[in-house]
Amino acid sequence: MHREIHHWYSPNLNKEMPIVMYGHYGFALLLLPTAAADYLEYERFLMIQSLKPHIEAGKIKVFSVNSINAESWLNNGMHPPHKAIRHNQFNEYVYNEVIPFIKSKTSYDTPIYVTGASLGALHSANLYFRRPDLINGVIAMSGVYDLTTYTRGYWDDQVYFNSPVHYLPNLGDDFYLPRLQYANHIHILSGAGNYERPDASRQLSGILSSKGIPHELDIWGPDMPHDWPTWRDMLPYYIGSRF
Repeated sequence: MHREIHHWYSPNLNKEMPIVMYGHYGFALLLLPTAAADYLEYERFLMIQSLKPHIEAGKIKVFSVNSINAESWLNNGMHPPHKAIRHNQFNEYVYNEVIPFIKSKTSYDTPIYVTGASLGALHSANLYFRRPDLINGVIAMSGVYDLTTYTRGYWDDQVYFNSPVHYLPNLGDDFYLPRLQYANHIHILSGAGNYERPDASRQLSGILSSKGIPHELDIWGPDMPHDWPTWRDMLPYYIGSRF
């Protein structure tokens, strides 16, 4: 399997940021890490191995980036407004640096889908819902889509605009909402086993339905816990059966 690591100094984050790419051809799949993990997390936990048949068949070209969660909401020693600022800098890094890089390694017309598990599910969903003009869809696994789960009581406009369960109900513009209402690939997945929170996925699904946004809600069984074996089953299955 073809594998390349690239890196550059990010002007949005003011630090060196690596990215790993797998495969030669196919639509682009952007992976967002869980919690405070790095760009090789999906490789270490064998997700890339589970996606290998789709990568080698030329169905997908996979990209994985570092998280900066340890420099934002998971940094308990950081002043909350600075956490929000750092979060938005990460968003801009993805929109203004990672997306153009992916286009340079695929083509202008190649669809880009974003995915993640746990905290990566929140980030992937948020990145898509905020910029459906740049990203074509999302596969969100085992997420909680209320950012206040991580803010320890802090609230400001930046928390609101990065918390899908807060801003989506009020979405009514003529640019983003119509794009979401014509979406083909919004997949909200959860297990029902240990440490999963399927009601968080149901909550997001209810909001999307109220806005006329097509999506798929899929709650897997009680034998599917909040852990890598669940996600290694979910993501390859969805790539194979829905795309």
